[in-house]
Amino acid sequence: MYYTNYYRTDTVLASDIEHAINGEYSAITCYEQLARLAPNEEERSKILEIRNDEIRHFHVFAQIYTTLTGRQPTPHLLEKCPTEYFEGINFAFKDEQKTVDFYLDIADKAIDPYMKEQVKRAAADEQNHAVWFLYFITQYKTK
Repeated sequence: MYYTNYYRTDTVLASDIEHAINGEYSAITCYEQLARLAPNEEERSKILEIRNDEIRHFHVFAQIYTTLTGRQPTPHLLEKCPTEYFEGINFAFKDEQKTVDFYLDIADKAIDPYMKEQVKRAAADEQNHAVWFLYFITQYKTK
């Protein structure tokens, strides 16, 4: 993968990628907690699978950030994860939906084809995650 020097001066894009890194870091932490709270093995397994996607996104975004800035990111939590399962999956659903739009905006700003493709892939994954969390919400409400 090769980036042009143009990216090293694009502070808006670097800032957006840094925010994405922090979001992924927060999701990784939250989904570990939600998996422990899950009411059954099926939901626990799916949440851990989603968490693995978030770990992959984190690494991709960290690589992009390093290329853009020449520095390693220092991730931090954006928000605390709710401690109750239903509130947590509701929070996760809303966050995943919001993240889809944010990632598509980043992809629109990106010129490099590799970066654009990686961010679009992450957006598609986030939409899939939102569907799963919505499914968990509906399951929870029918109990």
